[in-house]
Amino acid sequence: MGRRAVRLEEADPKGLVRESYRIEGITLGECRSIFVDWALSLPQDRSVTDALRCLIAEYGPDAADHPMTATLLQGLDAPSATGRRGGRTARQREAGRA
Repeated sequence: MGRRAVRLEEADPKGLVRESYRIEGITLGECRSIFVDWALSLPQDRSVTDALRCLIAEYGPDAADHPMTATLLQGLDAPSATGRRGGRTARQREAGRA
């Protein structure tokens, strides 16, 4: 079964990334904060890498110097986790390793 391309609406379900490109004078720090919100808003079964590639393809060519483009590219370069970790379960796992 082949991979299907991620549509823009799937890659940015709340429009957070789209809106970040519309904010005049947005900073890198603000883009990083939006990026975290964006990542948390993706459905768990959605590939973050595929979503990032879709967003970079959509916005990157016309906004190469935008801080959100830099943030998306950094996200693509970051090592991917095997799954979301957070909350009580992750803390219990972390405590078990200490």
